[in-house]
Amino acid sequence: MLKNSELRMKDVIDLKRGKKLGFIDDVDIDLAEGRVKAFIIPAHSNKVFSFFSKKHDLVIGWDEIKKIGEDVILVEIKGEMQV
Repeated sequence: MLKNSELRMKDVIDLKRGKKLGFIDDVDIDLAEGRVKAFIIPAHSNKVFSFFSKKHDLVIGWDEIKKIGEDVILVEIKGEMQV
């Protein structure tokens, strides 16, 4: 079992593009079913820039997560990802 604080310290890497996406900022949980629906990665790591930015946070569905390792979370984003 992982704690939320442990998830936030792991790099999220997109397998398709070989790109670091950032760190998890929030977790979307379905309380009725008791399961994780998605991880949310902020558009910017700097909170000041995120206020002025029009970029949206990246939501990674549970089905897109391929492996949660000791240091990284490997994901495969479906469709096109805005850079």
